[in-house]
Amino acid sequence: MRIFAMLAVLAALSACAAPSPFEVTAQEAAARAYVPEGPPKLTLFTMVNNTTGAGGHTALMVSGSQQVIFDPAGSFQHELVAERGDVLYGMSPAWVQAYKSAHARNSHHVVSQEIVVTPEQAERALQLVMQNGSVGSAFCTNSTSSILRQVPGFDGVRVTFYPIKLMEQIAGRSDVVTDRYYENDAGDVLDGIEPAEG
Repeated sequence: MRIFAMLAVLAALSACAAPSPFEVTAQEAAARAYVPEGPPKLTLFTMVNNTTGAGGHTALMVSGSQQVIFDPAGSFQHELVAERGDVLYGMSPAWVQAYKSAHARNSHHVVSQEIVVTPEQAERALQLVMQNGSVGSAFCTNSTSSILRQVPGFDGVRVTFYPIKLMEQIAGRSDVVTDRYYENDAGDVLDGIEPAEG
């Protein structure tokens, strides 16, 4: 029975996979780096189905010496966004908002769980996402939870395939700030992408 349940989860999550036509070199990614203001942070994004409450996708934003979004097997693609190994570079506040807006629609909302971390934790997370490489279909939460547990202070994170289970683990922390973002447009992620201004 557990095998059938896992197959059902993998089938549901496989919708979050799409190869990017905008893959760049390491040099191009470095040239597009965005250095954020404020303290170092890790932000877990979970896309949640508005009808069922099920998780549809997991991503991780790392705000350290630069700000990137690890979007494993994700569908967020734009010619102005540099992507390398499922990492989106140049993630200014405007592009972060564009990312959330693209995922929030009448069927899903975006839960953001932000945790202020040390510079060392942020750099470790940045190193891990940049070295991870592209992720196979339906492995978005598995890869994100695997990366998080390698960051000092997050070693208690249990590896899971389920976006909601990872979200609930992070919700149990005393240092997390949670936000839910809703929109009411139709379509999919690609339909919802608007080029960021600035």
